[in-house]
Amino acid sequence: MAQFDTNSIFLFISAGIVIAFVVCQAVFFLVKAWKRARELGISEDVLKRVVKGSVVFTLAPAVSIILGVITLSKFLGLPLPWVRLSVLGALTYELPAATTAANALGVSVSNRITDPATYSTIAWVMTLGIMSGLIIITFFSKKIHTGLDRIQGKDKKWGEIFNTSLFMGMISAFLGMIFSNIRAGLVGWIPVFIMIISSIIMLICGYFIKVHKVKWLEDYALSISMIMSMIISIPITNLIQ
Repeated sequence: MAQFDTNSIFLFISAGIVIAFVVCQAVFFLVKAWKRARELGISEDVLKRVVKGSVVFTLAPAVSIILGVITLSKFLGLPLPWVRLSVLGALTYELPAATTAANALGVSVSNRITDPATYSTIAWVMTLGIMSGLIIITFFSKKIHTGLDRIQGKDKKWGEIFNTSLFMGMISAFLGMIFSNIRAGLVGWIPVFIMIISSIIMLICGYFIKVHKVKWLEDYALSISMIMSMIISIPITNLIQ
């Protein structure tokens, strides 16, 4: 029996087919939108500027996505993170979902997965979990927005507090993973230290954006924070361990 490989040709081909379909879909709608814009009398120069601007602003979040793919590929191989973060996924969800599933199975995320059952379980957790968002948006988005608008219409201050509470609830779910291992000693505090460093870097970026009006940082602040904190995490981890 052949050994399971997270970077097998079959997985690459399967992921490639999905990515190719999504790219073709994007190109199809781009062509349709271009033709419709020309029918509406929008000049070609304006359309070219829009395309160029879109390309520039697409590169910023793409850096974060590439970092996520590299991080997940360490133990999941390249095809699965590639297709998950290229089609329907976000680093803020994919990495915690994969890590939580791996911990539940007693598998270390530091080593490449060799068991197909474990790999399949993690893939299902990542996929089924993200699908809930599609279902909620499709069937309940209008009702949710109507409810939020009604709350803000009655009391604007309470509406802002309610929205902030929803956001903080989401953040709290991720903070649980960061603080989950602090009883293990100083090693367990490494994620906390990295979070603090990342927050400081983000605050510095925010300072330059707000005070010095460095507008381009608005699109690259997240990527800069991630890259810098990942780089700094290496000496911190080596020092503590």
